[in-house]
Amino acid sequence: MNIFIKHMVSQRCKLKVKEELNNLGIDYISIDLGTVELTNRLTPEQLDRLKDNLLNSGLELMGDQKSILVERIKNIIIKMIHESEKLPRVNYSDYISEQLDYDYTYLSNIFTEVKGITIQQYIINNKIERVKELLLYDELNLTEISYRLHYSSVAHLSNQFRKITGISPSYFKKLKLKRKGNLENL
Repeated sequence: MNIFIKHMVSQRCKLKVKEELNNLGIDYISIDLGTVELTNRLTPEQLDRLKDNLLNSGLELMGDQKSILVERIKNIIIKMIHESEKLPRVNYSDYISEQLDYDYTYLSNIFTEVKGITIQQYIINNKIERVKELLLYDELNLTEISYRLHYSSVAHLSNQFRKITGISPSYFKKLKLKRKGNLENL
């Protein structure tokens, strides 16, 4: 049996879910972003207790099929952009469709209906968050970041970054370095 959990987007979330399952004595096979494969069906009491415990941690059990599908789409995008060293070389639409075994138009319509933004906009937002992380790590220059995240050029990345954040990537980096310098002087 699988259960689906909303807002489960990081390793820390996975650890919290694991902790709650262990505390409640619920056996599981695997825990992945947004999904837990259980060995047995949950009793109504176990389900209620798990739901309450997860809510206290900012996580939420899902039952609505559309919401479950949207969370699965979000988790694929998050893994693809934030956890992979290299993004897939296929179109994102093909990749997502292939991973979920659904027609992309169907997935796109459901996603937009539930989230109020397109899958493409969600991907762009996540790519910009990843750019911010990579800029802060200071291990890659903008050209390398652009290549890693499959931007057609540094200019394209910079324009998209500015459109989403209101500032350029280089200014973002300067702000962070300035803040870091101010913190060290305290």
